Amino acid sequence: LLEEMLDNGYPLATESNILQELIKPPNIIRSVVNTMTGKSNVCETLPAGQLSNVPWRRSGVKYTNNEAYFDVVEEIDAIIDKSGGTVSGEITGWIDASIKLTGMPDLCLSFVNPRVLDDVSFHPCVRYKKWDQEKLLSFIPPDGNFRLISYNAPLAPTSQDLHVFIVVAIPMYCRRSVTFKDRVPAAGHHNWTKQTWAKLLEDVVITIPFNKVVLTVTLTANQGSTSFDPSTKIFTWKVGKIDPQKLTPSLKGNIQFPVGSAYPENPTLIADFRIHQLATSGLKVNRLDLYNEVR
Repeated sequence: LLEEMLDNGYPLATESNILQELIKPPNIIRSVVNTMTGKSNVCETLPAGQLSNVPWRRSGVKYTNNEAYFDVVEEIDAIIDKSGGTVSGEITGWIDASIKLTGMPDLCLSFVNPRVLDDVSFHPCVRYKKWDQEKLLSFIPPDGNFRLISYNAPLAPTSQDLHVFIVVAIPMYCRRSVTFKDRVPAAGHHNWTKQTWAKLLEDVVITIPFNKVVLTVTLTANQGSTSFDPSTKIFTWKVGKIDPQKLTPSLKGNIQFPVGSAYPENPTLIADFRIHQLATSGLKVNRLDLYNEVR
């Protein structure tokens, strides 16, 4: 595989479609045939697309049903202070495509608000000049699954300065209260609340890394399951779904420290969650145009 990808040490063929034509993927039947005939999985002729202007798409593609799917996936990485303000953050996103179209289709994908995208990287099939001038994704797609673009969207910190604004709202916040008393374990509770969005928060997991001086953690949740690792002092709360129409998930209990030890600072909470059918950056697809369609 490396011999076909490199030419005198320089990259020559890196597209998966071309490599699959050059070297057939191994399977049991092909292995048996190669053993009996003495042949190998390496193709003896150069693929037609290797020397074309569109090396990422193989020639002669035919499908009974023509389909094109796009998935917009975004991740939020943000730091929130105890008052709920955004200290820093960034949204990382990408668009994955699954294209099963006959012939040599030419697609054009447009967005309602493409200006929210920053630091965009493209698949080689995208015509960069079209994006730079008109903010349109014009491309002849590879056959099958591929990543069309990846991008970042800035998440501005909360500030009193009028020139600084919040790009998006974090979809979940926490109200917590922790109290310390002498000769008694520390007591506290955490209430997690979903913002007023139309989408459900799913696969919510709260991770609390406690200080090493903590002896025992006895916390009870009104939703989901909890676990505590005494060796790493990490407490994990698998909340699951957060439905605003139901009871707010809360965590209550006691934390025990050695007698005479100084009370540590409140631990940092790490929240992981998923929201389906929602782009937190506000990116919206306008339309998809298909040219050179073959029926």
